Amino acid sequence: MLSEPRSGRLAAWGNALLAGLVPPDDAAVAITGGDAVHRVEGLPEEARPVGLTLALGRLRALGVTGFRVALPAPGHPLGLSGPPEFNARALEAEEAVTAVGAAFGLVPEVHEAGPVGDVHREVVWRCLPVREAPPADVPSLGEAERELAEALREAAEVLARLDVAASGPAAEAALDAYRARAEAGGGEGLAPGYPARAARVLELARRIALLVSLAYGNGHGGAVSASEMAARARALAPVERVARRAQVAAYNACVEERERGRG
Repeated sequence: MLSEPRSGRLAAWGNALLAGLVPPDDAAVAITGGDAVHRVEGLPEEARPVGLTLALGRLRALGVTGFRVALPAPGHPLGLSGPPEFNARALEAEEAVTAVGAAFGLVPEVHEAGPVGDVHREVVWRCLPVREAPPADVPSLGEAERELAEALREAAEVLARLDVAASGPAAEAALDAYRARAEAGGGEGLAPGYPARAARVLELARRIALLVSLAYGNGHGGAVSASEMAARARALAPVERVARRAQVAAYNACVEERERGRG
């Protein structure tokens, strides 16, 4: 997952809003990003989908004090706590946001319209009840940072062993875009209120995710048979898992830091 997940933007800027660090309209603009519009459906006492500004205010009134991210994948319910309906929707979307302080979760549904090259994306966040329990398999920021250091070495070793070269026009374009974003200051960083360590962890997780993406999408290298491609997927899966865990830890960092301060 190279670009910032929508759940990451909602959680990061939602947390900044709840902390009083950004005004509601600024948070809504940052969450919407390059999409045409975001709405929230299924909020208590709201019969129709409402805009982000109203939705975030309503959630705060319902007792929400923070947001966490979930980035689940098949066999890995990362950040989820149930119930099954919410988990199933989150797994289909490959992301979700869970609230702190009230038992709600938000899952994005993306709708596209328009011709190729001029596609407009509208996002509806479906608000659903969640189980109040610790989220699955989420590491601390320190654990995530240590795992990433090892994963970066492992990714390089796996790519070399499988003879998967990060070369060719598509790979070069992806690397150039990554470097340009980094030189411009990231462009998709965390919102105000996050510790600097969280930003470092998130950036390293994205770097590893880029390596994995290039390995999957940039030709076959020396892997030309179905069995060799399956071996590549098995070898890269643990690296990709670490990167997703680290992303979740980074986005959840300010909530976890606040919770530790209360403990």
